[in-house]
Amino acid sequence: MTVRDITQSLEAVAPRRLQEDYDNTGLQIGSPDSPCTGVLICVDLTAEIINEAKSLGCNMIVTHHPLMFRGVKNIVGRNRVDDMIVAAIKNDIAVYSCHTAIDNTPVNGVSWEMARMLGLSDITCLSSGGENAGSGAIGNLPVPLSPESFVKLVKTAFNSPVARCSSVDKAPLTISRVALCGGAGSEFIADAIAAGGDVYLTSDCKFNYFLDFDNRIFLVDIGHFESEECTKEIFYQIITEKFPNFAVYKSVTEKNPINYL
Repeated sequence: MTVRDITQSLEAVAPRRLQEDYDNTGLQIGSPDSPCTGVLICVDLTAEIINEAKSLGCNMIVTHHPLMFRGVKNIVGRNRVDDMIVAAIKNDIAVYSCHTAIDNTPVNGVSWEMARMLGLSDITCLSSGGENAGSGAIGNLPVPLSPESFVKLVKTAFNSPVARCSSVDKAPLTISRVALCGGAGSEFIADAIAAGGDVYLTSDCKFNYFLDFDNRIFLVDIGHFESEECTKEIFYQIITEKFPNFAVYKSVTEKNPINYL
């Protein structure tokens, strides 16, 4: 088994051509020809993840968020990115990131997985990007819910202790059609309205969006980490389906860097 074998299995489902122009998916550290002893899956690369990979005997880490998202001009230990680049190289650990390639993948992508976690049916892409791909997803609940019951479902499904919501008094009496996007997806609020969504679920909405769209759609905002932690299961299923007897692990040490007090 090589690093290339793992990257090819991921890119067969989430090809790099689906990534957004601003993104940096793919193999970021390591040689594709190197033997792979095991894969650890996480959302973000941290020192705890490096140590977990070493303890499991894994010399490859698959992350959702790219370690090197913007240009790296020097590595002088100023921040987490610098430190993790050095740690990965010192420990001979390859690092691969999917990010918006898996975000924009239909059926097996992040938003589609979120939709399944809520029990939605008739799922389609929210904002088409061509190639039968696109951002977000929209589908129907099996049974209409009150806004309060829907928020409770969301918090349970995504293990989110809190949810920021627009006015329940101005929300539809029942929620049937659900639009959503994993991660920071506020740019697709208008798409959710145009698609007939009763509610739009995403992360990182700015304050003014709750004002601007208050009478047009019910907004539910959960944590960025909570909305994308499902990527660990997505990557796990992709790799183990291709290589059922290979050592693949979902991180158990990773925690949301944001704490709710």
